[in-house]
Order: sequence, then C-alpha cells, then structure tokens
Amino acid sequence: MNPFAVFQKSNIHIVSAQGSYVYDEEGRAYLDMYGGHAVISIGHGHPRYVNAVRQQLDRIAFYSNAVENKLQDQLALELGKQSGYPEYNVFFSNSGAEANENAIKLASFHTGRSKVLAMSNAFHGRTSATVAATDIGSMRAPINENFNFVFTPFNDISSLRKQLETEVFCAVIIEGIQGVGGIHVADDLFLNQVRSACDDTGTLLILDEIQSGYGRSGRFFSHQYAGIKPDLITVAKGIANGFPMAATLISPSFKPVMGQLGTTFGGNHLACAAAMAVLEVMKDEELLHNTAVVGDFLQEALKKIPGVEDVRGRGLMIGVEFEKDITALRKSLLYQEGVFTGYAGNYTLRLLPALTFSLEQAQVFLEKLKRALKNEG
Repeated sequence: MNPFAVFQKSNIHIVSAQGSYVYDEEGRAYLDMYGGHAVISIGHGHPRYVNAVRQQLDRIAFYSNAVENKLQDQLALELGKQSGYPEYNVFFSNSGAEANENAIKLASFHTGRSKVLAMSNAFHGRTSATVAATDIGSMRAPINENFNFVFTPFNDISSLRKQLETEVFCAVIIEGIQGVGGIHVADDLFLNQVRSACDDTGTLLILDEIQSGYGRSGRFFSHQYAGIKPDLITVAKGIANGFPMAATLISPSFKPVMGQLGTTFGGNHLACAAAMAVLEVMKDEELLHNTAVVGDFLQEALKKIPGVEDVRGRGLMIGVEFEKDITALRKSLLYQEGVFTGYAGNYTLRLLPALTFSLEQAQVFLEKLKRALKNEG
C-alpha cells in the first residue's frame, strides 16, 4: 500500500525542527517561512508545549466526549479571555473544514434557511459543505455541486446586499484574510457593512479565521480590526501548534440542542493540553505584539525590493506579489537558500512564519530573498 498521491511535494525529508527552523535527514537547516500552512504558531518544539503534551500523555491521551473532560472547560475559559469572546460558547473538533461544516450547519438550524453566501476566491475546506463554499471548481466533485451555495465578489457590498435582500440565506461566510485566494484582507468598512446587512436580513455572519486567526494578524482575530462581532467564528491551524484540533466559537444567541453536533476525537485530552500550552505561550511571550511588530517591519522591507509589485496582509500573514512568475524563485529559495515558502497562484509568495519569528530572522529571510532574486537574474 502507498499514500494516495494527491499532494505536490518538495523532494526534502524533514526529520526534526526547532523554533523557526526545520532540518532534513542530512542535517541541513531550512528557515520555515510557511509553518506547514500557518499551523506552527509558537515555533517548532517549544519546550513548554513539548512538556505539556508529554505530561498529558503520561496521564491520559484520549477518551471520548461520553465522559466529562475538565480540560475542555479550562481551555474554553482561557480561549474566551484571550480572544475577547468570554460570553461565547465553543465546540471543539479536529480540522478547519470540520469547524466550518459545524458553523454552516448551526446557521441553517438557527435560521431555518438553506442557502449560504460565500465570497469570490474563497477557500473554506474540502469536505461536503465547505468545498461547495470554496470558489475553486476543480475541487468540487459532481456530488458537491450545490445550488445552495452562491458566490458574490469579495469586498463588494452592493452585490452582497442585493443577495441578502432575498432573505433566503442562512449565513454569509467570509475569511478574515483570504489565504489560498492570494492573501487579500477583508476591508474593515466592508465587514461593518456586511454585519449591518446580515442584521437587516436575519442572516448570520460566519468569520472563517482558520488561517488568519489565533494571533496571526497581530490581533487575536483579523476581523477585530473592524470592531465587529460575528455570530460564528471558526479556528484551526495554529490552535494547537501542529496537533490536529479546531473549534467553532458560537454566539450566546444559539441554544445548544443535544445531538445537533458531535465528534469522536474533538476536544480530547491531548488536544486540549496542546492548545492550552499554545495560549499560555502566546500570553506570556506577548506574541500578538511580536507578530504586529515583526509583520510591519517585514512588509515595509518587502515593498522596497525591486520586482515586488504588491505586498498584502496583516501581521505574519503576508502575500508578496511579484512582476514575474515565482516558480523558479521558490525553487531557488528552497534548494539554494534553504527557505520554506508557500504560494498563491503563479506570482504570489505566501509567508506564514511562526508568531515567535524575530526581527533578526526577518533580516535573514530578506537577505536570502534578495540573493535568490539576484541569482535568478
């Protein structure tokens, strides 16, 4: 048996990692500017994280939600405090797609409506409802083609208002910052207008903060720059620094109904211990502040590099659009300079380093990028 070959992979075998570096089997170090799709929030191998997971393994790693798990209560309390949503409830799950599926399902239960309004260039996952809300046709199988999901232009309030005036939509779902779509920030004014339009039409607002949340923007959630409160917020990626976990934050206007949602693995003991360690490190090391400072420095420096056409994003969620195709540049960065990066399309580098990423490491990256561009010609 072999792994099902659906991933485009670099020919590098990573065997260890520490901080903002990963190491291959020959001991070569690579600066990790991608964090495995924005998953590594507090750096690889953070000692407090490793110790928390090890200690929990010595006690109990897993039992299902058939019994009380006080770690869930502790995690919910701390997440509420740090995120600014202490009055919300939370449902723990295993992946971003699952968190979004649960949010969409709750919105439909709550309103009695069946349609969802999503944004152009959106990405919300690859499962049944989430891939229908994803604006990438090649990811949808015939069974996923669903007329209950409608797309409207991102950051265009006039089109969105016209759709919502029909009062057939249970929810609008928006990424705080579009990731796969190319690092495009949802405008603060647009988000305020969407919130008002949802209120006027009895539509719920789902903020997909799976990639842009958990401090990556310099605030706990990217939508908090706009000063709004969604009805549902989804998180994953950095929530447990690589341990599979996700969550749906739920407004107190929702009343829990037994059996509406469920999960076998979600919120298990080991996942909660990992997630608690992440929140503790974020708080104690003031990582939101670090993310804002280093992110601002990096974005301003990137704008000055010849060949860069645009720099988008917030904090340490950065898209660098180049005048030329970046395929050769990414290979040069990886194989010659030892830098992991992501991409969105043929022209945009996606940079998603750990929130612990330092100004000194940012300088190292900038020098490597300049050298790779120079060698490319």
